[in-house]
Amino acid sequence: MSGGTAVAPAPVRWLGLDALRGLSMLLMILVNNPARWGAAYQYDPLRHAEWHGCTPTDLVFPTFLFCAGVAIVPALGKKLELGTPRGPLVAAIGKRVLWLVLLGMLLSAFPLVTFEAGKDLFAPLWRTRFPGVLQRIGVCYGLAALLFLFTSVRVQRTVLWSCLFGYWALITLVPLPGGAWPDLDQPLGTLQGVVDRAVFGSHIWKVGQYDPEGLLSTIPALATALFGVECGRVLRAGGEPLARCGTLLRFGALWMLAGACWSWFLPLNKPLWTSSYALWTAGIAASGLGLCVWAFEHRPWARFARPLQVYGANALLVFLGSGLLGRVVGSLWKVDVGGKQVTVQDWFFRTCLLEPIGDPKLASLAFGVCWVLMWYAVLAQLYRRDIIWKV
Repeated sequence: MSGGTAVAPAPVRWLGLDALRGLSMLLMILVNNPARWGAAYQYDPLRHAEWHGCTPTDLVFPTFLFCAGVAIVPALGKKLELGTPRGPLVAAIGKRVLWLVLLGMLLSAFPLVTFEAGKDLFAPLWRTRFPGVLQRIGVCYGLAALLFLFTSVRVQRTVLWSCLFGYWALITLVPLPGGAWPDLDQPLGTLQGVVDRAVFGSHIWKVGQYDPEGLLSTIPALATALFGVECGRVLRAGGEPLARCGTLLRFGALWMLAGACWSWFLPLNKPLWTSSYALWTAGIAASGLGLCVWAFEHRPWARFARPLQVYGANALLVFLGSGLLGRVVGSLWKVDVGGKQVTVQDWFFRTCLLEPIGDPKLASLAFGVCWVLMWYAVLAQLYRRDIIWKV
């Protein structure tokens, strides 16, 4: 529009995408909040693979990142069609990336200070982990959004596959310092670990080893987001939901097959976010999106998507809030039990769940389910009032 203020178009809501994003966030909250960590308290499907491999838990983060890529298409595509200048869009993208990175750093540094005797007041700040989940989402979203704004579909696809094949060559063919060849079978033998230790020092997840959201592995993670952009074009192309569902399922099957074949030469590995892992998980995410489109847009089952929409609408709020509250009840808030200080989480787990249930794994799962239901009650109230927190 000229001679006036352009009115931002109403956001496009894709029910299938909302459902998949909500499902991935719900599962992320479940697997991130067992009563206690470790094999004795967690069922194997709710644990990450120790190194190589891909459990159901290893699908959660890439699926959410994939959904972030899908959402770029309706969020920016309509604005470009209406002639919105790219300058303000770039500024908005930059602001979102900055907020995501800062919030990720806040979550890592929380509670910011400590009052424990004999410890530096600001010890939590000094040992803050620099990489993280929100940081990776922010960076990959920002790069994918800029590619969507300024490059053609062909260039975006070229970048996607260059990320996968270039990363493969980088982590398998580039010698480590000292001339040793990379050994992907152990963390200290990877180029990713060398770079993380050199760039971030001790501010990584496993000090002296590597970070699962480290610098080099962000390259194939960008490909995960661009796979989402690719599927977002399928949804935005319109047509019957059943036809879109079929296209997404074909994409998913093809990518899964390619990822499975590639894994014979390059193992599936989430901490390294190997190219085969990026391709395999993108295939599963695309198939999941297709099934959600079929179930909630083609079939008269939209009402069953409501719980997933509730989680998906305030995904950032629940991820950040769950992490902060989990830190409070899991380590900071303590009560006296028989003259001994224990955390509120440990007291609740032992008293209310472990004693009546008996099985540690089942009791720990029950704690995670309680956590999911508690947050659902909060999010449902916000959703009912149309309160959505975005950055």
